[in-house]
Amino acid sequence: MPSSTVEDYIKRLYCEQENDPETLVPMGRLAEVMGVVPGTVTTMIKALEDSGLVRYEPRAGARLTPHGEKLALHVLRRHRLVELFLCQTLGLNWSEVHDEAEQLEHSISDKVLDRIDALLGHPRVDPHGAPIPCANGKIAVQSSQSLASCRTGRIYRIARVVDTDAKFLQFAEKHGLTPDTLVTVESREESADAVVVTSHNRGNSCTLGTGAAREFLSSPRRNEKSAREVPCASSQTRFLISVCAIIE
Repeated sequence: MPSSTVEDYIKRLYCEQENDPETLVPMGRLAEVMGVVPGTVTTMIKALEDSGLVRYEPRAGARLTPHGEKLALHVLRRHRLVELFLCQTLGLNWSEVHDEAEQLEHSISDKVLDRIDALLGHPRVDPHGAPIPCANGKIAVQSSQSLASCRTGRIYRIARVVDTDAKFLQFAEKHGLTPDTLVTVESREESADAVVVTSHNRGNSCTLGTGAAREFLSSPRRNEKSAREVPCASSQTRFLISVCAIIE
């Protein structure tokens, strides 16, 4: 079984590859997101290469092998299902669940994970709109663009909030910029680094910096029901059902 440190590196490397699938992830960038010095990252990446999880090119960077991607998707599946469980069943706010899931994802068994998946109705996305990998290692490809680049004056649906920092998510919720919300990009002023967005749920507008606008992925407006909708139930009832289902 891989250690929690190995799983953290593999998961982060996968997420960085998502941002730019065609290039290797530089060691400096990986060190930045992992919060360690470059030398520590290089040592770990070389060990992961020896384990067949990573392909490493000195002075260029690294990327996951097919075996490494399979492991990364398994870790992401655990993380995102736990996030949704904490939100929908235990009633935690979506801004709280990322850090909690970071801890729980390393200790939860596949048996319990499958029970959680069934309890939640085999969901497709987590509370932030990120796709949840299937048990067979497949993951849906999201066709979306950020609010920093989509056309002005058109209605879009926020599909995902990429930044999972608690303060950023609280800001997004405050201004009605949450997954499944319809929004319109009113204007974009590159010289002022400003993107003005209106939330249709709140009926209010707010100004985002270009960097912040890139954290919101959107898709064209659609009329069908969202895949995120779930039957209503009290948080207490959901909690009791979930506990029984998991320990059964």
